[in-house]
Parts: sequence; structure tokens; C-alpha cells
Amino acid sequence: MILSVIAFVAGIVLVILGADWLTKGASAVARRFGVSELVIGLTIVALGTSLPEFVISVGSALKGSSGLALGNVLGSNIFNGMLILGVTALITPISFSAKMLSREIPFNLLASVALILVAGNILYGEAEGGFITRNGGLLLLCFLMVFIRYTFSITNDGEEGDEAAAVCSAGKAALFIVGGLAALIAGGNIFVDGATEIARMLGLSEAVIGITIVSAGSSLPELAVSVNAARKGNVGIALGNVLGSNILNVFFIIGCSAAITPIALAGFSPIDFYVLLFSSLLIYAVTKFGGRSVITRLEGALLIMVYVAYTTYLIMNS
Repeated sequence: MILSVIAFVAGIVLVILGADWLTKGASAVARRFGVSELVIGLTIVALGTSLPEFVISVGSALKGSSGLALGNVLGSNIFNGMLILGVTALITPISFSAKMLSREIPFNLLASVALILVAGNILYGEAEGGFITRNGGLLLLCFLMVFIRYTFSITNDGEEGDEAAAVCSAGKAALFIVGGLAALIAGGNIFVDGATEIARMLGLSEAVIGITIVSAGSSLPELAVSVNAARKGNVGIALGNVLGSNILNVFFIIGCSAAITPIALAGFSPIDFYVLLFSSLLIYAVTKFGGRSVITRLEGALLIMVYVAYTTYLIMNS
């Protein structure tokens, strides 16, 4: 048990460090080519901070722990959409540009709807024996191609860049990228082995440990990046990071995992999927129908309370 806990913690540390190094290197390279802050947030930073989920979920799928793969993404997206946005809004109210209201937020909602559709059995309470099939995974990957093509068609919204990121030399950026990838791969393998063993010892399902412990651990990079960006006033990166990570988690990570091996829905309930949908709808409703394009501190506190209530329910009913 002790060795499993050590492996679990060591895996998280390596994965978070790897994501941070890779994101720094990739962001520095992107800025040298004049890519806008929002596009960097939606792609480079979002992909970098989503790599822990990717490594953990795909590694779990390869090792036959598909419940851990799906639980990780479900939990991470709920964590991102409620806790991270909530904490960020408490630090500073989050304002959205008009273009973001019509583009990124609807894409975030589409990702949640698409995941529910490919996991259709869950809608009818038929999780036992149900799967997200390989065809479902391929469909999500098609959505990914559309999202990538769409994102790189975005023009600079006039946001200021983080000049500190451009100071990084080409050699240092390359070192960050290589070292980050190595840490991610090693940490992901160690983490999956430790988390799976802990779940078995505690009698928890892979679904529950994936939605709670694993997802919270793998989402720490998003939390760190968003809070740090909000404190520095770089709201574009904070928002793009959360929205981009959620979109990539579904289209890219679940798409790849299901394409490798069908993902079993056993251990999950419709509530898990509907909470994810609720978090996406809440962001959409606040910005679309609230008469303003801001998430206030009060609404940030509401997001945090809903997340805490859901997590408490999940643990008490496990």
C-alpha cells in the first residue's frame, strides 16, 4: 500500500512538472511566430495542461483500465469548469470577449453534448455492458480536427501577450519540451499503476477514483496556470486554458482512448454525465443570458459550491 501511494504521488509530481516544462517551451516557440494569447491558451497551453489527462487516460486504456480513463476526463472537465473557473473568478471577475461568447463557449458545450451522445447507453441507465465504441472515439477525433482547423483560423483579438514568455531562448525552449515529454511519459505510467492498485485495495471502483482523486491530481496544471494568469491579468490565457482543456479532453483524449479500446461505462451513472453538462450549460447561460459577459465573484463561489456538493455526493455513494 505504501509503495502504491509513493508511486501515485511521484507520478503526479512528474506529470505536473512535465506539463509545466512542455507548456513553457511550446508557448515560447509559439510566441516567436506571433501567435495570439487566446490561440496559445486554446491550443498550446490547453494541450500542455491536458497532457497529464492524456497520458493517464491513454495509459489506462492500454492497460485495460478504461474506467479510469473515462473517469479522469469526466472529473477533470467538471473540476475545470467549476472549481478552476470558480477560484479564478474569486481572484478577479472573468470577462469574455464577444468573439469568445460566440465561439469557444459553444464549443465547450458541444464537447459535453458529444460525450453524452457517444455514451448513449448512459442516458437510459444501461451503463452495465455499455461502451463508448471505437466508432464513437473516431467521431470525437473528427470533431477534434474541426476544432483545430477552426482555432487556427482565429485572428488576434487584440490581447496583450506575456512578454516574459518570449525571453526564453530557442535552446532552452527545446530543453523544456524534451524534458517535459520525458517526465510526462514516465510519470503517467507510474501514476496509473499506483492509482489502480490503490483503488483495488480500498475497494473503490476505477470510475470513482478516476472522477475524484485522479482527475484532481491531473488537473493541478490547469489550476496553477489559470490562477497565475488571473493574478497577472492575463484573462485570455486563463479562459483559453480552461475551455481549451475541456474541449481537448473530450475530443482528443476520449477519442484516442476509445479508438484504442472501447471504454466500458460500468461504474458510471447518468448523474456524472449530467453534472458535466450542467457545468458547461452554467457557463453558457451566465454569459449568454445574464445580460453581461462576466462571471462575477458571487457566481464563482456558486461554481465552487456545486463542485463540492457533487464530490461529496459521489464519495458518500461510492
